[in-house]
Amino acid sequence: MSASTGAPAARGRRELTYAVLLCLAGAGLAFWAVTRTWSVELTARGSLPPTRHARTGAELLPWVSALALVGLAGGGAVLATRGRVRRLLGGLLTLLGLGVAAGGGYGLTESGVSRQWPALVLAGGLVLLAGGLCTALRGGGWPAMGARYERRAARPAGSAGENRPAVERGTRDAWEALDRGEDPTVG
Repeated sequence: MSASTGAPAARGRRELTYAVLLCLAGAGLAFWAVTRTWSVELTARGSLPPTRHARTGAELLPWVSALALVGLAGGGAVLATRGRVRRLLGGLLTLLGLGVAAGGGYGLTESGVSRQWPALVLAGGLVLLAGGLCTALRGGGWPAMGARYERRAARPAGSAGENRPAVERGTRDAWEALDRGEDPTVG
């Protein structure tokens, strides 16, 4: 392999890795931050001590946690897609990141809410947005999963010995049958 053919492939793998890590880190950070306590409400009860009611960001903005979870799943799906589908997924991840960031920004404007957790949701949304945007713009040329992960078409039986179950033919044939997605005990 020459240096000219190896460099674009290595760059594509590196970009894919960065985009997936950005998506997963951003969505994970946002999901973690939205599950923290954002506000505490104290209710007076006369001569008794006040009641304390803690509210998480997920209680205040439940759609943000849902978007972050979809972002996590989408970040993993970037690995399993290729070409145009991967670019469309990148566009979806960009929109998810925008939605998560909007939720964090909205949390920052609310009164009585701790500022640190909505700020982390905003940051996570922006990181998810960056990973999605990178995937949407450059993901079409990135490498895809190898063919070993795809199911191969079944081969027709050629010789009389192949009509027996693979386990009777030998251990190697049984493992190869499993790799093809076939049941090695059926002949």
